[in-house]
Amino acid sequence: MYPLLHRLCHTLILSFGLAWTSAAAAEVPAFDPNTNGLLFTLHGSNTIGAQLAPNLIRKYLATKGAQNIRSTPLGTINEQRIQADVGNQAVFIDIAAHGSSTGFKGLEQSQADIAMASRPIKAAERVLLNRLGDMRSNRAEHVIAIDGIAIIVHPDNPVKHLTLQQIAAVFSGDIRNWSQVGGHRGHIRVYARDNQSGTWDTFKSLVLGKDYSLIENAERFESNDQLSDRVAADLNGIGFVGLASIRHARAIAVSHQDTQPQAPVHLTIATEDYPLSRRLFLYTPVHSLKPAAEEFLYFVQSEAGQEQVKTTGFISQTPISIKPASTREGPEDYLALTQHAERLSINFRFAEGNATLDNKAQQDIQRLAKYMKKPENRDRQLLLIGFGDEKASAERSVVLSKLRALTVRSALHHHQVNTAPVQGFGAYLPVASNNSRAKIKNRRVEVWLL
Repeated sequence: MYPLLHRLCHTLILSFGLAWTSAAAAEVPAFDPNTNGLLFTLHGSNTIGAQLAPNLIRKYLATKGAQNIRSTPLGTINEQRIQADVGNQAVFIDIAAHGSSTGFKGLEQSQADIAMASRPIKAAERVLLNRLGDMRSNRAEHVIAIDGIAIIVHPDNPVKHLTLQQIAAVFSGDIRNWSQVGGHRGHIRVYARDNQSGTWDTFKSLVLGKDYSLIENAERFESNDQLSDRVAADLNGIGFVGLASIRHARAIAVSHQDTQPQAPVHLTIATEDYPLSRRLFLYTPVHSLKPAAEEFLYFVQSEAGQEQVKTTGFISQTPISIKPASTREGPEDYLALTQHAERLSINFRFAEGNATLDNKAQQDIQRLAKYMKKPENRDRQLLLIGFGDEKASAERSVVLSKLRALTVRSALHHHQVNTAPVQGFGAYLPVASNNSRAKIKNRRVEVWLL
């Protein structure tokens, strides 16, 4: 039962006089009749708003006992209303998916209750929304899924792998022919998301950076799916989309400098080791959040909500175990420790600039504790292995990586979850170049199940 239900259900039944059974009443969504049935509004990312948010809303309403759940276009592209009947009351939730930046503008202008974002809030946006509380606190920033930005090409394109440097050169126009990267002879045509898109912001940050600009003749799209379909129909095309929008195109493997190529598959994206993995967020005011919106957030983080994330085509945050491949790389001690273990689909990472667990990691501690209390896992043990970026000495890097693992172990102990002795392997097995800003991704703790 959700935390607000006792208070909400009593208020709802008295206010609306709904004819519910006691079981159904425990699942009633909260809403204010003075808004004519509007529960809450979401503005922002098309990556979230196109399919994921509507699907989560439908499932949320269904679990609350709503009937006749349907979607209605609002007359503007990428805007829709999810409607349902709750007893004899009509309720609805409005979605406007015009890009991540529009979500924060919606919060600032009091037009949105929840901002959808496929990239973290920017410093300027955080200042603009200061009246709503600390928008980087765990009460405001909610990681709801993991996505991978897939670099997509035509299914018949022979190129299987590109480095981030090559991708940047292609999208900036420095490389203009597929033969320059091992493909067939053909002039490369570039397709990209529009400037309002969080997918574009993430691609620009992770790939183009400050050294490259998008080629001027790139064709721009507000929709991931439309872009993907255009690439799938163009033998010489290349583009980038969210993982759920690969559709009929083909995703290629990607690597940082001096790292192994990573394909956008479940484990590499869930652990955020894939170079172009990203988090999908919902942002809310710290205070004065509508009760129904708060209930919706609880649902999204639940296993039922995360199952809907998976069904929609994104990566769920619910832990799963995966047996490692027979051929692996790493120090001999690392390979020996993990030889008979299973890798869990969680990497713990830390707030930038300090050793505290970030908002996602704090939520993942609770998920992992729940996972370990399942009957099939009660007699098994967790192994925590820390890694880091390069330091002045290898010894210091190893010490810091072990301290990161100890931080996770301490957090798990608060949930009565014991672990094997922690291990630290310093700067081994980097997932990002230690010569780039992305090196922070190397500061991580892997989780293995013994």
